[in-house]
Amino acid sequence: MSSSLTPSTSLPHLLNNFNFSSSNSSHRFPPILLRSHKTPSSNRTYLLNCPSISQTNTQFTNPRLDNMPLIASRRFNLKVRASAAGEEAYQDEFSWTSVILPFLFPALGGLLFGYDIGATSGATLSLQSPELSGTTWFNLSAVQLGLVVSGSLYGALFGSILVYPIADFLGRRRELLLAVLLYFLGGSITAYAPELNILLIGRVLYGLGIGLAMHGAPLYIAETCPSQIRGTLVSLKELFIVLGILLGYFVGSFQIDAIGGWRYMFGFSAPVAILMGFGVWGLPPSPRWLLLRAVQGKASLQEYKEKAIVALSKLRGRPAGDKVSEKQIEDTLVSLKSAYGSDQEAEGSIFEVFQGPSLKAFVIGGGLVLFQQITGQPSVLYYAGQILQTAGFSAAADATRVSVIIGVFKLLMTSIAILKVDDLGRKPLLIGGISGITLSLLLLSAYYKFLGGFPLIAVGALLLYVGCYQISFGPISWLMVSEIFPLRTRGKGISLAVLTNFGSNALVTFAFSPLKELLGAENLFLLFGAIAFLSLAFVLLYVPETKGLSLEEIENKILK
Repeated sequence: MSSSLTPSTSLPHLLNNFNFSSSNSSHRFPPILLRSHKTPSSNRTYLLNCPSISQTNTQFTNPRLDNMPLIASRRFNLKVRASAAGEEAYQDEFSWTSVILPFLFPALGGLLFGYDIGATSGATLSLQSPELSGTTWFNLSAVQLGLVVSGSLYGALFGSILVYPIADFLGRRRELLLAVLLYFLGGSITAYAPELNILLIGRVLYGLGIGLAMHGAPLYIAETCPSQIRGTLVSLKELFIVLGILLGYFVGSFQIDAIGGWRYMFGFSAPVAILMGFGVWGLPPSPRWLLLRAVQGKASLQEYKEKAIVALSKLRGRPAGDKVSEKQIEDTLVSLKSAYGSDQEAEGSIFEVFQGPSLKAFVIGGGLVLFQQITGQPSVLYYAGQILQTAGFSAAADATRVSVIIGVFKLLMTSIAILKVDDLGRKPLLIGGISGITLSLLLLSAYYKFLGGFPLIAVGALLLYVGCYQISFGPISWLMVSEIFPLRTRGKGISLAVLTNFGSNALVTFAFSPLKELLGAENLFLLFGAIAFLSLAFVLLYVPETKGLSLEEIENKILK
């Protein structure tokens, strides 16, 4: 909320005349802690911390301001943020240069996941070619080819199971470093594989890296970035996945005619993993994880508190041990102690994620990533080439070009979601996107049932599906998963959500062919449309809005 004042006005005097009113009370402001800073437009912004205000719906009035002349070029803005807990609250101050690296290097884990999706399509064509494979074992059976393609998926499934009991012990940073090691080993072994079994081992190792990276990256980003841009940064990781897919297609298109080109396609991930490793090595540990371990009694409280202050100062680009970081760490520690009371066994048990607030969080996060997969995303993209071909697009004959066209469109729509997620919020994007997904699936069903003479309808439905997916389920599901779980069980909760995602992905992939034969394309898309409608009802009824809330506020306000 803001009011505009002339520069000549005495601000402290005017504050004494402000009245605070809410639905059930009206009184004058209590003493206020006031800070100010210059903005680039020569405005001066005053941040007021009002310890006694606990209402979220508040209005501020001052009779003297109503008739006060305004000077457009210079205005004072009064901004008050009150915390629900009744204590002093403020917007987290940061510099963008300090935020970029703690986001960029964990996000490379998502890029390497996307790269595997993009590179595998070209690598399998190269591997099976008698002239280009450069091997004597190019004649793969359907089962062997399936294992090459899905080996990383099996590894990711196993990785998400593996990380469940050890996530909080490892910590977010060490988990990312382990993912780097697995990415490097998997990419290198696959590139130099002398025979099929070694290649499959490399694919599974790479998949283990995917499982750990897709768990650790959103955790680290969500726990270390400022709350007011958390949605943007976690969603931006989805953009890196799409960029990785495009990079895989790009490398594949260059190496598709080279002898042994599949080795280069798989091996290109290794140097990217090295870059990610050097970057993550230079990052501080998550301050929230340090405090969690201290509250769990796993380390000295004073020692880890000091480490958390140093880590937060580095993450925000402030001098080491500054007072602002010290105050923020103290507030977070108080919140943690308040949440766990005198219980020193603050580390959630293996089954605690299925109890109380953690169960509510798992229903929300796990439900979103489940619906993300079972609304048929892999199946719709399977039909992309056929749909474009029937519409007369010559590019449809070239699978690589079709994939690039769709990939660029996915990139564009994901960018829109990133720009709007902290403005519009999570829930409106989910509602709008899933509504579009439902409509597109019904249109695709109608196309295969009785609108076969109108191929442009199918093309429009395909693009509508891809676009709506990328502004809703694509980025928002992972964002909600990264922020919805209580800190006590966040590591285990996210690993379960990752397991749900990869497990449902495998289920849809394996069930697609028999369902297609049993139901036909028209009824299969109708089934996916019905599931999408159910997912819309799920979002409307169960998914909360978390825009602008800190992780502690989400835990206190929404889950309890």
